[in-house]
Amino acid sequence: MYNNSSNVNITPKLIRRAVWAVLGVLAFIVAMAFVRPWYNVWSQEMEGKAEFAKAEQNRKIKIEEAKANLEAEKLNAQAEIERAKGAAEAIRIENGSITPTYIQYLWVRQQSDLSDKTVIYVPTETNLPILESTRALTNQSQTQQ
Repeated sequence: MYNNSSNVNITPKLIRRAVWAVLGVLAFIVAMAFVRPWYNVWSQEMEGKAEFAKAEQNRKIKIEEAKANLEAEKLNAQAEIERAKGAAEAIRIENGSITPTYIQYLWVRQQSDLSDKTVIYVPTETNLPILESTRALTNQSQTQQ
């Protein structure tokens, strides 16, 4: 019950084409066996060149960052020198005119920069802070109420 209804004519020309196709596939496989290792070597060489170029670029970036940091430090040092010159000039101007009253004025002026929640302890002759002594009085009056 074998039905050979396909109209495929197996001719010598068809057999030659099939043989050439098989030989072509085999030739391609053999060629790839030789070409692939060369391609792998070339590919790894290209990857190495790319990594080297990236490392070189990273090195240049680090050098530029270090130069920028150096420049910033130089500018900070110049600013510090100018600040010190200003402080020295202020001390020279104030020299001889610093009195306990002037120091008290500077202390009061500094207090304006502090927040309301800042507690300042001022020592007295008995080493009890003034603010702490009034706090105890405030706490006692609150507990009695």
